[in-house]
Amino acid sequence: MDLHVHLDGCVKPRTLLSLAELQGIPLPTYEANGLLTYLQVDGGCNNLSDYLVKFDFVLPFLQTKEALVQVAWEVVAEASVHRIRYIEVRFAPQLHRHNGLTTEEAINAVIQGLNKGEEQFGVKARVIAICMRNHSFGANLEVVESAASFYGKGLVAVDLAGDEASYPAELFRQVFRLARQRGIPITIHAGEAAGPDNIEEAVVNLGARRIGHGVRLKENVRVMEMIREQRIPLELCPTSNIQTRSVTGWDCYPIREYFEQGILFTVNTDNPGVSGTNITQEYKVLADKFGFSLAEITALILNGVEASFLDGEEKAALRREFDESFNRLVV
Repeated sequence: MDLHVHLDGCVKPRTLLSLAELQGIPLPTYEANGLLTYLQVDGGCNNLSDYLVKFDFVLPFLQTKEALVQVAWEVVAEASVHRIRYIEVRFAPQLHRHNGLTTEEAINAVIQGLNKGEEQFGVKARVIAICMRNHSFGANLEVVESAASFYGKGLVAVDLAGDEASYPAELFRQVFRLARQRGIPITIHAGEAAGPDNIEEAVVNLGARRIGHGVRLKENVRVMEMIREQRIPLELCPTSNIQTRSVTGWDCYPIREYFEQGILFTVNTDNPGVSGTNITQEYKVLADKFGFSLAEITALILNGVEASFLDGEEKAALRREFDESFNRLVV
């Protein structure tokens, strides 16, 4: 399971080389390893804003239908390598329109790529459309309206992402009111670069059914209790959360605390290409740094089934599939 992964955070160096050649866009280097400097963060990343700069390098190459289809397919292919059974891939359609694509064409292209990957690799894949915090009200309304056209046809939710510290969640109440009116589930990036007030706002006034990251939830006991009682899942992304300095280090990363206090959360990759990670590595971090046992990791994977935006029948089928796999491991 990987419920929080960004399409434009998954681009591999060899893919970028191919897209650059096809589109006639120059690169600073034509060595795959050399491109990692431009695609991945390093120890010099100081905050979320520094982290997000990496996406500026990739986005010019993701402005065509063909590029979106290709990268979406590759995300599913990579998921299959790590034996992921279900993945929700999110992207911001408005960021892919510089060569004339409409928001609906961008969403359709990503769904095509995910469907192609699902058919080839057997990994169920769905899309989440992102509204950007720094975009206009009209641009974000357009994303929600376009998402409504694809809801139930490969799209499962809408999201809000970007510079959380500069654009608090309360600014987007009207946008997500429209999403609720259209019946589209909502997940909101919150509690990453700003505090738990943003988490509360996202749930109470924006209608979030999941919270992207939420690593700073522990800063407010009252909000944490609300999240626990309402069983609002957090989409934790350990490696990314450390790189963006959402927490100062592994010694204060609250994942074990959340687990023991009954906070529902999932473990995700966020941006495998930018963070240099994968879902296998994320679970290895949990085992090595926090002592999570195989049984506890199994429980976290099943959290992902519960937290997913699949319908009830699809969730039940996925749960049975996991139960059968886990039973074979025990035997």
